[in-house]
Amino acid sequence: MALPRGKDLALHSAAITFYSGIAVVPVALLAVWLTGLVVGADRVRRLTGRTIEALPDDIGVPHALTALIDAGLALTPMLALASLLPATLYGEGLRRAFASIARPGERLVGWRGRVLWLPLLAAAPALLLALLLALPTTSGLWLRGGWWSVLGVVLSFLAVWLVLTPVVIWVYRYVAPGRPPWLPTVLIGSFTAANLSGFLHGFVLFCSLPLDLGLPFGGFTEIGGVVAVGLWLYLFHVIVLTGFAATRSVKERSTEDAAPIGR
Repeated sequence: MALPRGKDLALHSAAITFYSGIAVVPVALLAVWLTGLVVGADRVRRLTGRTIEALPDDIGVPHALTALIDAGLALTPMLALASLLPATLYGEGLRRAFASIARPGERLVGWRGRVLWLPLLAAAPALLLALLLALPTTSGLWLRGGWWSVLGVVLSFLAVWLVLTPVVIWVYRYVAPGRPPWLPTVLIGSFTAANLSGFLHGFVLFCSLPLDLGLPFGGFTEIGGVVAVGLWLYLFHVIVLTGFAATRSVKERSTEDAAPIGR
């Protein structure tokens, strides 16, 4: 599989990473806020408590996640509305990258991406709640140690995979231009979601390593942490764009095979 000539996957991944750097916190805040409205703030805190306890604390991940959840649950409707504009930038970034690869020169590309990203924000409570219901079990197994930890990782991988699969399929089918066929979109989307799930768990493992992230930056650990998250987001989007390129390749091959029949 190859991108069309002149289409730099690494460059497009970096562009999406820029948009996601702006959007990731507002998206998370809105998802937590909407989930809290549906099931209650106390239940959200209870479901996430054991997971936060199980996360590695070497670079302050549990503290950051706790602060994020508290901020999301404390949102007011006006603050949520203010978060909506930067949250939809993620959809714009994805659409711009996809359109640059598949349909250069598309009009209103940014607004198309923003609007088509909104259904995923609306579905955030269902998606997040499905994940939160599995986390207490998987985190409890991890804390027991031994082979129970292995089972916990496997179940956690499956839970994240199942939650990400409809998200990736929607992104490839609707946020991206061109409407690829359903079957390759579902198969490639599911496979991509599995890779993303494994990558997310790899990032958790990375956070547990005794690394001095500030070493390359003159001892500024905070800067090292930001750079590490940015690199993670970049590689995350390399996987997303690779899956999209695969769906485009299947669609173009199907079009070429069907062309003689229509003549």
